[in-house]
Amino acid sequence: MRYLVDQALCCGHGQCAALAPEVYGLDDDGYNKEVGHLADVEPGLEEAARTGAMACPDAAIRLFE
Repeated sequence: MRYLVDQALCCGHGQCAALAPEVYGLDDDGYNKEVGHLADVEPGLEEAARTGAMACPDAAIRLFE
């Protein structure tokens, strides 16, 4: 699984990292570290990735299975 955080949609709410810190991290400004980059999800963390993505109030995270 991979994910992409849309730079135009991410507003830095941090809900992804709050619910799935093992998948999503935040930069110093509170935005997802992977904004604009296609990132891999480690095997076994797919459900956490889904949980974090669904928690985003701006729907900025797209998952690719």
